[in-house]
Amino acid sequence: MESLIFLMRIWWCCVFIIPWSTTEAQIRYTIPEELREGSVVGNIAKDLGLDVSKIIDRKLQIASETGKQYFAVDVEKGDLTVNERIDREDVCGYNVPCVLILQAVLENPLQMHRVEIEIQDINDNAPSFKSNERVLNIPESFNSGAKFLLESAIDADVQSNSLKSYSLSINDHFVLNVKTQDGVKIPELVLKQPLDREKQEAHKLILTAADGGNPVRTGTCEITVVVLDINDNAPEFEKPFYETVVDENETNHKEIVTVKAIDLDEGLNGKIEYFFADQTPDTELFNINQQTGAITVKKQLDHEKASLHKFDIVAKDKGNPQMEGHCSVKIKVNDVNDNAPDIIITSLSSPIPENSTNGTVVSLISTKDADLGENGKVKLTLAPGPPFRLSPTVSNHYALVTNGPLDRENYPEYKIELNAVDGGSPPLFSRKTVIISISDVNDNPPIFTEKSYTVYAKENSAQDSILCSVSAHDPDLGENAKISYSVLDSKVKDVPVSSYIYINSENGSIFNLQTFDYEKIKVLNIIVQAKDQGSPSLCSNATVHVFILDRNDNAPAVIYPSTSMGSVSHQRMPRSAKAGHLVTKVTAVDADSGHNAWLFYRLAEATDASLFSVNLHTGEVRTKRAVSEHDDSSQRLYIEIKDNGEPIQSTTVTVDILIEDGFHEPISDYRLKTTEDNKKTGKITLYLIISLGTVSVLCILTFFTLVVKCVKSSIVSSSCCIRRTDSGYKNPNRNLQIQLNTDGPIKYVEVLGGDMMSQSQSFGSYLSPMSEFSDLTLIKPSSTTNFTDTLNTLDASLPDSAWTFESQQVRQKLRWLYSELSVYI
Repeated sequence: MESLIFLMRIWWCCVFIIPWSTTEAQIRYTIPEELREGSVVGNIAKDLGLDVSKIIDRKLQIASETGKQYFAVDVEKGDLTVNERIDREDVCGYNVPCVLILQAVLENPLQMHRVEIEIQDINDNAPSFKSNERVLNIPESFNSGAKFLLESAIDADVQSNSLKSYSLSINDHFVLNVKTQDGVKIPELVLKQPLDREKQEAHKLILTAADGGNPVRTGTCEITVVVLDINDNAPEFEKPFYETVVDENETNHKEIVTVKAIDLDEGLNGKIEYFFADQTPDTELFNINQQTGAITVKKQLDHEKASLHKFDIVAKDKGNPQMEGHCSVKIKVNDVNDNAPDIIITSLSSPIPENSTNGTVVSLISTKDADLGENGKVKLTLAPGPPFRLSPTVSNHYALVTNGPLDRENYPEYKIELNAVDGGSPPLFSRKTVIISISDVNDNPPIFTEKSYTVYAKENSAQDSILCSVSAHDPDLGENAKISYSVLDSKVKDVPVSSYIYINSENGSIFNLQTFDYEKIKVLNIIVQAKDQGSPSLCSNATVHVFILDRNDNAPAVIYPSTSMGSVSHQRMPRSAKAGHLVTKVTAVDADSGHNAWLFYRLAEATDASLFSVNLHTGEVRTKRAVSEHDDSSQRLYIEIKDNGEPIQSTTVTVDILIEDGFHEPISDYRLKTTEDNKKTGKITLYLIISLGTVSVLCILTFFTLVVKCVKSSIVSSSCCIRRTDSGYKNPNRNLQIQLNTDGPIKYVEVLGGDMMSQSQSFGSYLSPMSEFSDLTLIKPSSTTNFTDTLNTLDASLPDSAWTFESQQVRQKLRWLYSELSVYI
């Protein structure tokens, strides 16, 4: 038997799997039910006109309205195959034909094809009775020809495999009559000859129902006929068949039809009560009044579940034995718009990348309404806002596709509201929300919390000290948001910045590799790069400005009087000097800056402390009283210079003063000699004095201007507007040097001229805000002084003692002075 069924299935596959086109469907196949998994329905790729190699690229999908994936696609061969067992009775019930509606969806470009698969019935169900036993009470007084209604068998199969015939076991008293009503075969038991209870009280009969399949399947019911005595008239209905129509929204307890039977007997034998026949399933929906036969609605009807209800009514008298009559009732249920549309999500791709192009298929959607006609026509719309749209395909099927750019950082998830409305009056609505997640792509570079960072670090700080930490964030996710930090290659005074610092690549902390020296480097500019780990990776830069803060780590250095030829400076003065006479002026500088470079002068020790004094701020050495004849001609002064730092740094200079009779001031002798010898030289000297005075005034004005600018710029360095450069006196081609110092309380300008290897002229203008007047000193050439050695020694001890003005106007003045002095020298 099983082998025969299997051969029939194969025959159905070979004969009836044929595609054809209709007005709505592109492809139609016919297959028998109960095919094994993997059975081939047809080559859908060939029927769609597709190359098998393009099935994967175009992402061929099969979607079903039922939500079950009965079918699948073999991507290697292009065959449509059975994915799971199909029971036609579960899918379609008694509906003929049984058609499954599928959708074949192709992308790139988007194409939708309707595929209809008709499921043919096979004889896999035998007829069956609701009850395998039936008891009939038949009075012995019944005459031949009396008919008794039997229960109809049920066969889930359809057409040729459905119920075809009934047969009754061989007996002497009954024959079987089969009548057809509304296409349903109803068996009746007909009395062939009267019964005799005294001879046989009960008769056992077998009712057999057979279908039309091959092989034939059968079902049986055992009928027990109990022979009754007396009450020989059964109730008879006025009509053997009652029919009515009712709306599915009919109110409960509404009377819809009344059946009526008549019993010719009298008394209790003629008193009738009405009942539903045994095994009637509709007793949950309907109620019958036992006395009147009125049938009413008991529970809400549903046209979508059952549009037709058929059942039997039994009229029983109260005689003994009890007699009964039968009739059939048929109730049609009219459709009303009582079902809201249903939105079905057949497939959903979530999450989707945020760089998805317009038209990318996100979801396949279909609509369904259980109502009929206009009540079942559905219109689907999409709530405005999200960058998506509905693309209609065929037969209430839609594709949800992208309709604009996506940005996960702003909208990581979209809640799309679908609205469906039917064509009923009034219309019914339904809504469904589709949640679509957006996956991340690396489309955002890291962003620093600040575009630039300002850091202050003290010089001489320990190595591996943390300078600062930079931080960046990336709005992307996962690897796309993991950040590593690095320093871009750059140089500071021709030295790679990586030799000064290093950065922790994970947290952005910057450490120093060596101690900083403010006198060598004041600002360190570091370009930090933050790079994510996406593919491709993205990066951004930020600048870290490291300002080195000065510490008092340099002692003052004496630049005048020069001690390059020995440890003692020798000076001369006339014995006729009065009180307040300027003997010499000690000038020192400090390589530090700010308060650390403020200098103070003190007479630490002297041969005669009552004769000399040293100005605290200017370093001027003057006589406190007039020199007398009793004062020693040789005086030695020990002068201490201290800075204002913490801790205090100091240095000393020793000055030997020789008091001579008849000694004249060098500047006066020089002026007298030049006046007597050459008037032209005197004029040049006058021009030189005027020029130096002018330059001094310009220097003071420029100095105050630069101070104002520095204060506005909030720069904490007293030398913010000037820069140190090499003095340039080692250049034999340069015969004039002008130096300006504004660091500390001493303000001075020096002009050095002439060949450094020969005798030189030195012009010094000392400007001190702490002094009551300013001096212009012209120092004669000295044959015993080698200025080259002196300046080289000074340069070695004070590498940063030369300062050059940044002002363009002062540069022009100094160039003019340079030309004038060159002519003179």
